Amino acid sequence: MQFYILNILYFMSKMHCWQEANQSDMCDLLKRLAPTEGFTLTSLEGVKLMRWNRSLPRSPVLYEPSIVVICSGRKIGYLGQEVFHYNPQHFLVLSVPLPFESETIASEHEPLMGISIRINIPMLSELILRLDQGSSRSAPSTHGIVSTPLDAKLSNAVLRLLQALTSANETDILGHSILREIHYRVLTSNQGEAIRTLLSQKNHLGKISKALRKIHADFADDLNVAKLAEETGMSIAAFHASFKAVTATSPMQYLKTTRLHKARMLMFQDGASAAHASAKVGYESPSQFSREFKRLFGKTPIEDVADMRASLITLPSEPASKYVTVQP
Repeated sequence: MQFYILNILYFMSKMHCWQEANQSDMCDLLKRLAPTEGFTLTSLEGVKLMRWNRSLPRSPVLYEPSIVVICSGRKIGYLGQEVFHYNPQHFLVLSVPLPFESETIASEHEPLMGISIRINIPMLSELILRLDQGSSRSAPSTHGIVSTPLDAKLSNAVLRLLQALTSANETDILGHSILREIHYRVLTSNQGEAIRTLLSQKNHLGKISKALRKIHADFADDLNVAKLAEETGMSIAAFHASFKAVTATSPMQYLKTTRLHKARMLMFQDGASAAHASAKVGYESPSQFSREFKRLFGKTPIEDVADMRASLITLPSEPASKYVTVQP
């Protein structure tokens, strides 16, 4: 019995060392692949690298469905009364596009470095079919965001993805298969149900994700709770309750937040005026837009864009993404 316990402890220590070695190698690769602050887009669609050499205060963000792995520094997410830590020991999974608040803890000595991988819906569908083998399994309802311990297998897959990104040939030949493995590793992790439910229409998270896709596609249109509830096939009361359970906010507040994030991107990336951006995202009153913008971001549109430019904050444009996303 004692010999068995010693073997288990030895195996666990080796697994821990493996993760630490992966972390060190990942950080070295990210220093090369993302040498400057902000976001670095890669040649793999939906994969971007992040780096911050300083702490960033708690501020509103809007993430697309994604897997976020951090190798250095740490981030804290706030959704309603819940707090999510993502750091070298824990990765973040978002199964729906979700507005929340995020804080970055980093320094020159220990920069925030990590990788964000957009969840690939066709890839996810194929893997779920193979894993379920045609069963009628229905995933339990979950929140749209989870933070879970990073194990050695997923850590090693992310390391190999970063290694492949250093070579155009390896990215082209190996990149897709490594992304597939990463999706598989997350699906089979303790919190795998968080992204399995993204495609399920048998639980409230799957149904709400359909309404969220509608909001991100048609945010400038005259959407209301009745239209969104109809999209999911739910009653208005059931839809409203389920929506808040997933996103910690109401449907109309979520729509407003999405519009404001999109307007922010238009002003920062395209140089649009506040009046033009507000009209573009569906606001009829520029003054109402300015009031609600300041309520969310704590500054007027002009002040916010000026501060972002002075801070060299980057919001990379990703045409392939179906979602409005802002991820500092």
